[in-house]
Amino acid sequence: MPPFDSLNIAQHVGDNPKVVNKNRQQLPNFENFVWLNQTHSNVCINLGRDVDRVDLSADACFSNQKHLVCAVMTADCLPILLCNQQGTYVAAVHAGWRGLANGVIENTLAAMPTDAQPLLAWMGPAISQNYFEVGSEVKHAFRDYSLAFKRNNNSNQEKYFVDLYQIAKQKMLALGITQIYGGEYCTYQQSELFFSHRRASHQANMKASATAATGRVVSAIYLD
Repeated sequence: MPPFDSLNIAQHVGDNPKVVNKNRQQLPNFENFVWLNQTHSNVCINLGRDVDRVDLSADACFSNQKHLVCAVMTADCLPILLCNQQGTYVAAVHAGWRGLANGVIENTLAAMPTDAQPLLAWMGPAISQNYFEVGSEVKHAFRDYSLAFKRNNNSNQEKYFVDLYQIAKQKMLALGITQIYGGEYCTYQQSELFFSHRRASHQANMKASATAATGRVVSAIYLD
């Protein structure tokens, strides 16, 4: 049923739990997924060590154990998947603007016992710059990334459009990651492919609805 009619995999958005479980079971290697409690933090955990702890509140995780799946859920925020060239470590990062500003990428690389230089990164589907309007407080949080912002000249307030892909890429390059892929999607615009919280919010406002409900997509990586 709308708005969860396309393989929503999140249990926290008001969807039928039984349907969500069936959706999750369609994922490859579904029995080894580890579902984080994402809070827009900068916390990264080691699944090989912390997978059995009760509270899995984190927005990034890594593993060196085969078949153990690192996964993050998104509906506009940027998912980043990492692996080293030796194929011994993988990681998944949930990088919304708050996480990016507070160092979730930096904390993930600091936690992983591997050098940044041989890492490969893939940036999954996120909201594109043309549709991600933010206030001045977000621009101030990224003082060193001014090129990722363009002023919304059609607004009578101080509003900007921000490019999460560009900020994440600049951060990863500064950390020594040079093999970076992806970044060509837009969750807001490509409604036939992705859930978008911002798109749902705009649609709810147009209908004078108090609730904006939408599902989540998952980006995942594991060692085979």
